[in-house]
Amino acid sequence: MRRDIFQAIADPTRRAIIALIAMQAMTPNAIAENFNTTRQAVSKHLRILTECELVKQEFQGREIYYSLEIEKMKEIDKWLEQYRKIWESRFNQLDQLLIKIKKQKK
Repeated sequence: MRRDIFQAIADPTRRAIIALIAMQAMTPNAIAENFNTTRQAVSKHLRILTECELVKQEFQGREIYYSLEIEKMKEIDKWLEQYRKIWESRFNQLDQLLIKIKKQKK
C-alpha cells in the first residue's frame, strides 16, 4: 500500500527521523537511540517513510542504513512553494499597510 507523503510528515516522530537522517545515513538502532520509544515503534515509522519513498534503505553487510530521498523532499517543497508565495505577498501587503499607518500617525 502506497501512503501519502503528507500523512507521513504529519507525525512529529517521523519529521524528527527525517531531520536525523538528513545529516547522515543511520541504522534503525542508531535512530531509535534518539527517541524514548521502542525499536519496533521506530521500525514502524521507518516502514511508513519507506513506503512513501521519503527514505531509502541501503544494505551494508548485515546492517540496513536509512537515508533521505532528496527528490521526494523536493516534491514537498514544490507543493509548499505555492503557499509560500501567497504568504510572502500577504506579509508584503501587511508591511505596506503598517508603513502607511505609521506615516498617518506622524
